[in-house]
Amino acid sequence: MKIPMDRAINPSSSSTVTRKLVFTEENCESDISCTPSLVGSTDDHESSPYKVPSLSKTTSDTSCELVSEVVEECKKVQKLNLQSTLSKIQNNPKLYIGLPKELYFLIYLLVSHTGIPLENILLCLMKIKLHKTFSQLADDFDLSLSQASNIFFNKMPEIIKVLSPFIKPFSTESIKKNLPIAFRHKYNQVTCIIDCLEIEIQKPTKAIHQALTWSDYKKTNTIKYLISYTPDGLVNFVSNGYAGRISDVNLLENSKFLECLQPGACILADRGFKHLELYLSQKGFVLLRPPSVPTGIKLSKADVKQTKQIASLRIHVERVIQRLREFGMLKLHSVVNNNLIGMLDLCIRTACALINLQDALSK
Repeated sequence: MKIPMDRAINPSSSSTVTRKLVFTEENCESDISCTPSLVGSTDDHESSPYKVPSLSKTTSDTSCELVSEVVEECKKVQKLNLQSTLSKIQNNPKLYIGLPKELYFLIYLLVSHTGIPLENILLCLMKIKLHKTFSQLADDFDLSLSQASNIFFNKMPEIIKVLSPFIKPFSTESIKKNLPIAFRHKYNQVTCIIDCLEIEIQKPTKAIHQALTWSDYKKTNTIKYLISYTPDGLVNFVSNGYAGRISDVNLLENSKFLECLQPGACILADRGFKHLELYLSQKGFVLLRPPSVPTGIKLSKADVKQTKQIASLRIHVERVIQRLREFGMLKLHSVVNNNLIGMLDLCIRTACALINLQDALSK
């Protein structure tokens, strides 16, 4: 029996195809990396036992959850950081803002009278007391750099309106009632002590400003203030700031200080105000200061004794200046940035108001 040629060829060809198909299927099942969904039609993908999830949807949901968790954690950390700063100030307000702990309730009065948030008031007072940079204050109160600086520049005028009544002239009768023992014997007529306070500033960019603010006494650029305080250590007058080149005499004449005094008041000063004696006597005031020392002439015994007595009194009241120097912005060699010069008047008035709330210097 003859076998047709097509049947003789077909079995061999079909077997060859079968072997190739089996070989391909075995490789696919054994290879883990084989992904039928990536090759072939959509029918093959749907019938495949491997179901690949939607990666874009899962990734977006996960990222949103992570972002929300991070934001919540940041808010918690910021809240804890702010609470830590507020608690540190409340536990030791004299260190951070220059106010005694027993008078910390006055901060809440500031909040009620000004409507400024508590943390903003504390930021302004910390800037004056510790002289921190705005970057450091922003970290302490969880603010941006621009927010911290804007708060200081915008809120300080409102704060000083509430604190300014703590700096006021006192009557002669009230001063004599609270006169310290060191003044009662020979100098009971003294009603105020005057002195000049110079604050070092950054060197101005303009040459004319450099010349006007140059102080021959400090050998640097300064802003000068006239400060008056009672014998028991209360500040009763603070002038506006003047360029450091101005003399003490011109500063007193331009500051309108004499308008705050009662007729016949006795002013205690140092030798720097020697040219004011005639001027004050014409105005009806008495200037008490150490005797001048002419060149080549020795002082008499009476003048030496008077110089020592007045010097001892001035040392006694120099602690007022020392208290002001405890504020970082008013410290010696603490250079104030040129951008803050316009705020310096408010800062020194705030410092004077705060030291008037501290304990008495002398009894």
